[in-house]
Amino acid sequence: MEQAPEEDMESSWTLLSWLASSVMVFGGAVPYVPQYQEIQRTNNAEGFSTRVCLVLLLANILRIFFWIGKQFEMPLLLQSVVMILTMLAMLHLCCSIHASNRVSTKQHHITDLDFRHFWSWSSFEDYLIFCFGFTLLCAFITFVFLDWVLFVEALGSLAVMFEAMLGLPQLLQNYNNRSTRGMSVKMVLLWTAGDIFKTTYFVINESPTQFLVCGSVQILIDIAILVQVGYYGQDSRSKLG
Repeated sequence: MEQAPEEDMESSWTLLSWLASSVMVFGGAVPYVPQYQEIQRTNNAEGFSTRVCLVLLLANILRIFFWIGKQFEMPLLLQSVVMILTMLAMLHLCCSIHASNRVSTKQHHITDLDFRHFWSWSSFEDYLIFCFGFTLLCAFITFVFLDWVLFVEALGSLAVMFEAMLGLPQLLQNYNNRSTRGMSVKMVLLWTAGDIFKTTYFVINESPTQFLVCGSVQILIDIAILVQVGYYGQDSRSKLG
């Protein structure tokens, strides 16, 4: 028997939905592939702001605890896990590059309790300790206030506020350096494409309002970084690195 048109349409929609969910889970990590390759190729991590990793680690750890209080789409939860692993991989690479290029023997560690060197530590283990401590703190606070709806909503807003600021550290670093050299423009273009897709996904799936606001702000910051690329006018071949 031939399949009814309604069944064909339902099957096609299911496949499309599955593909969209897969893109949501893994798509956020894709922009960091060219940046990772650029850092490896040049053996220099100065053009990439590791505070992008800080922002995304905080945002995605908070988002996981937001999910505990208010279950949203599973792909968004899995995306957070993938992004945390991706940011740890970026930090590991940057720490390795900095260690190999280090001239001074002076090192900075989280145990120094020196805020001047916050997130500029010499060892990858310091970043792991911070993430572990932040996760424990979030777990304790969430456990205490889990039944308070206002807290759960505030947690979600805080998570997406951090995520919305994803590109801000890179924007500021480019401004301070008066250059985008060392930053992969492919990464930013993929950020932009991903944020547009993600925001559309939020609208279609009627995700919490916090996610929609986050996506919109991210798109604006992505565009601002692309404007910097044109304004600072680095060599076109360098920009496509």
